[in-house]
Amino acid sequence: MAAHRPFWRPCLLALLVLATAACGGGQDGGQQAQDGSGPTRVPPAPPSTTPKPAVPPTQRQLDGVAVRLLEIAQLDQPVALTVAADGTTLFVGERAGRVRVVREGRVEPRPLLDLSGEVVTEGEGGLLGLALAPDGRHLYASFTDRRHAVRLVEFAVAGHAASAASRRDVLTVQQASVRHHGGNVVFGPDGLLWLGLGDGSDGGDPADAAQSLGVLNGKLLRIDPKPAGRAPYSVPATNPFVGRRGARSEIWAYGLRNPWRFSFDRATGDLWIGDVGQYVMEEIDVVAPSRAAGANFGWRRLEGRRRFKGSRPAGAVPPFHQYNHNSGRCAVVGGHVYRGRQVAGLDGAYLYGDVCDGHVRALVRVPGQAPRLRDLGVRLPGLVSFAEDGAGELLLLSLSGGVQRLAAAG
Repeated sequence: MAAHRPFWRPCLLALLVLATAACGGGQDGGQQAQDGSGPTRVPPAPPSTTPKPAVPPTQRQLDGVAVRLLEIAQLDQPVALTVAADGTTLFVGERAGRVRVVREGRVEPRPLLDLSGEVVTEGEGGLLGLALAPDGRHLYASFTDRRHAVRLVEFAVAGHAASAASRRDVLTVQQASVRHHGGNVVFGPDGLLWLGLGDGSDGGDPADAAQSLGVLNGKLLRIDPKPAGRAPYSVPATNPFVGRRGARSEIWAYGLRNPWRFSFDRATGDLWIGDVGQYVMEEIDVVAPSRAAGANFGWRRLEGRRRFKGSRPAGAVPPFHQYNHNSGRCAVVGGHVYRGRQVAGLDGAYLYGDVCDGHVRALVRVPGQAPRLRDLGVRLPGLVSFAEDGAGELLLLSLSGGVQRLAAAG
């Protein structure tokens, strides 16, 4: 397989985010979910007020799950989504840099934000991530600019309106190429902002950036985005590399190649990461909050569990799950642990996908046992991202244009 594999793929009608291998067979590039249900428009599910227990489903429960995809809206290459303070309105980021408001299945004609004048979509670039602060008053967006840098910016939000004049630049990270940006933005259970960054290389991470604590590429960052004096943000004193000579204090974890979507289990706080591989392996990592600080996930020394370049780092966190490209898959799309109420039998299962085949799969963590796995039998061409609504129900985004909701079949 060639080292410079095309990332944005014409076989999905739109340029595809994340792909690092040849396009999988059977892609039809359609704009509808291929589950036989057709594009049914439904309003967002109401918020749940009942806490869900952190008990994983049995294999029998998992095998009995029947789901479908229901279309919520059609947009122009949606790649990122966050939920407004009301818990139901969606802020959806389009790859070209516009952030659209979706209310009760209707796309508002006026964008919440329009960054298309500075967002560059070359290679794997574009708008990469969105997150609304816990207080609902500030929206954060990450995107790539003309210098191949990943930029994190902040805007004040009131209800469903953002103030362009309030824009504040929080962080800019230069990268060496138009590939492997990462860019996911999440507010964690601690109320702090987490930003995932890829190694930024064209392939192979020749600078060994992911293992270097002196640079931010190939890392998971944890910051307080509020200004601190003249600084645009502050670093929590509990970050693992604070005070270490030669290390960037923003770093929480390292050794990542291209973390395309990470999330926290809202019931347990566990951190789940989908990290896109190089030639052979895609990996899913999971660490408990108590073990996440300073974690090294191994890239570029390791690709999944296999050695890639150099020796295995001491204490490297092995993947919880890995898979190869033999079945037509090529680039993992990290998802969420399901904590909604609409699909019986899925509570506690981690749902994820892959760019090339678009299938939605469930992965269940069982202490002391092999993971439970199941393909849920639904497929979304152009699958590029997962998100949660205020009720913990899962949303799926496709570069073919659709925003879909996972629902129980029938």
